[in-house]
Amino acid sequence: MKKLLFIRYKKTANVFEGGEQGSQKNWTVLTGLLGEENVTTYYIHDENHKRTLTEYIKGAFWFPFGYFFGITPRRVKEIVEMAAGYDFVFIDRSLFGIIAKKLKKNGYKGRIIAFFHNVEKLYFRAKLGHRPGSFVVTRCAWKNDGWSCRYADRIIALNPRDAGVIEDMYGRKADALVPVAFVDKYKQDSYPEGLTSKKPLCLFLGAYFGPNCEGIEWFAQNVYPHVDITMKIVGKGMSKIRENYRIPDDVEVVSDAPDLKPFFEEADIMVLPIFKGSGMKVKTCESLMYGKNIIATDEALEGYELDYSRMGGKCNTAQEFIDTIKSFTDSPRPRFNAYSRNTFLEKYSADKVVDSFSDILYR
Repeated sequence: MKKLLFIRYKKTANVFEGGEQGSQKNWTVLTGLLGEENVTTYYIHDENHKRTLTEYIKGAFWFPFGYFFGITPRRVKEIVEMAAGYDFVFIDRSLFGIIAKKLKKNGYKGRIIAFFHNVEKLYFRAKLGHRPGSFVVTRCAWKNDGWSCRYADRIIALNPRDAGVIEDMYGRKADALVPVAFVDKYKQDSYPEGLTSKKPLCLFLGAYFGPNCEGIEWFAQNVYPHVDITMKIVGKGMSKIRENYRIPDDVEVVSDAPDLKPFFEEADIMVLPIFKGSGMKVKTCESLMYGKNIIATDEALEGYELDYSRMGGKCNTAQEFIDTIKSFTDSPRPRFNAYSRNTFLEKYSADKVVDSFSDILYR
């Protein structure tokens, strides 16, 4: 049996952010294909280990040289030496393109695969804006995406938009498009019954991250005052959101919840007002998995093939959100959206992408 070295961004204590959920799906599919005993995971970060100030300073020092935070020449050398015993190296973030570069330069004979969770330059530009030092970070991301394109034997993008941007920026066509997918965690004998409430509970799910916070602040200021709903925000690090964003006092905020299932089940509607970003939004896939009514922007739906009217609604303006939410309050719908759930099972469950990964390994 072939052996694979899986390079992963971080070992998370208990709460997975969107990108790490995507990484977990990749790992699950690959171990299913090769056998868990044939896949070794190398973590760049371990959240169980509290990083010291010295480690942060060292990490920042290497950015201008193309080593994204956590990657150092010592670590890259260690990975190159380990790789000699593996048939495949799966680099789970294109941010680590320098690993692909060093593997090739040192004569690695196996297959190098790079997975693009985003076009990272665009992602970090949206995340950091014009903060001090942001140029150094985005330039480092740009370099690594480029090295992933130049030195990886196979590259994987999430959707046609990202693939087009990658080709325009780096001159490399993606070898495969593999959308966001989830291992199905919501298999059960029965699903919630009943209709959405006359005062529906609208849930926003997302980590404390610029485009997420900007989107929900926009919703809270421009939509929330004009509809009769209960609103809840749940996400990693969201306890900080009121420090920098205008969120009404009567909106409940839950931070770092270890289990999201109860929040999904109690929600009548998922609201996803995201206006900036790259890649695909993991929260959209997760909402489909739980069979939710979803009201979302173009950006939140990027890469998904959906009938928006059956899902809930596609909205890009305040008035569109207001009108769609009022359609729920005027004519309640089933709280469990069978169309959303079935679309997940047909297109975005992890078993639907196994063949794509098999082709990447062996084609």
